[in-house]
Amino acid sequence: MSTPSTMTTLNTPPLLQLTGLVKHYPVRRGLFSRMTGAVRAVDGVDLTLEAGQTLGIVGESGCGKSTLGRLVLRLIEPTQGRVVFAGTDLGGLAPAALRAQRRQMQIIFQDPYSSLNPRMTVGQILAEPLRLHGLHGGRHTQRVAELLQTVGLAPEHAGRYPHEFSGGQRQRIGIARALAVEPKLIVCDEAVSALDVSVQAQVVNLLQDLQQRLGLAYIFIAHDLAVVKHIASHIAVMYLGRVVEYATKEALFAAPRHPYTQALLSAIPVPEPGSQRQRILLAGDVPSPANPPPGCPFHTRCRHASDRCAQETPPLAGPDQHAVACHFWRDIEAPTLVRSAPLNRRLQRLQSAFVN
Repeated sequence: MSTPSTMTTLNTPPLLQLTGLVKHYPVRRGLFSRMTGAVRAVDGVDLTLEAGQTLGIVGESGCGKSTLGRLVLRLIEPTQGRVVFAGTDLGGLAPAALRAQRRQMQIIFQDPYSSLNPRMTVGQILAEPLRLHGLHGGRHTQRVAELLQTVGLAPEHAGRYPHEFSGGQRQRIGIARALAVEPKLIVCDEAVSALDVSVQAQVVNLLQDLQQRLGLAYIFIAHDLAVVKHIASHIAVMYLGRVVEYATKEALFAAPRHPYTQALLSAIPVPEPGSQRQRILLAGDVPSPANPPPGCPFHTRCRHASDRCAQETPPLAGPDQHAVACHFWRDIEAPTLVRSAPLNRRLQRLQSAFVN
């Protein structure tokens, strides 16, 4: 059996390793604000990420994706668990050491406008991390011009304010700010979700180009599986604060094992006229993270659930580096393509012309 925490090469340690990561937010009520429960935003996550790779994290809204990204950077403190980056346990670092370590770990936020100071010019925004970390002393202007050109903007844009740019351009500025301190890891928290489809493709291609040129590692948090398939090398599927499936993108899309993953993939349109995936509709709503169900967190919506699922929490494990948290994944068949309507001959000839 292999788990994500052991899916590393024997010679080199992983760039990032998460072990038993938990984040619970206390729920307080009453006159004296007594703690009556906890919201389990992240509930025991074990993951690894190699240098130069991209880990995609997908799941429904509220599953804990963004919280996990902030735990990795220690923007919020974990309830328990460890985050080890480049051999250093971030939990034991003092504030000064943590600031120095954060030079190697940056984040790109979902909303590019709210993440940029509207009272600062682009040049001031990009020069600020250089001053904080004491980089490129005496040549901040030149470094800002280099960063703007790297993300496809002109050096003269340094004198403008964020409101003078489009959404895609603002996100490029956010990428440039993350690159300013020459990091090894960038957390992309829904970095393309607020952009138009055509602009999404441009930004994703830019991120891939930067990864190849600079050797960056990404944690790419998104809900668009088509985008994740395009950029990620490995994918972790989260549900109610837990990782329920982890695999390479090829293995995950070819043969999803967890019923939740199968339901997510069944909603992706098929780029083949007359065909569609067998759609899997989930019953009920996502349980509250303040009161998760016992056993498997997905059993209240799973059509394959049994009494065992309500009593035992399945571990994240599996053969051939494809881990799944399900008791019965071997007995569950993946959805198949079905022909919804016969193709007319003219459409067939047009399709064959593009294929050939």
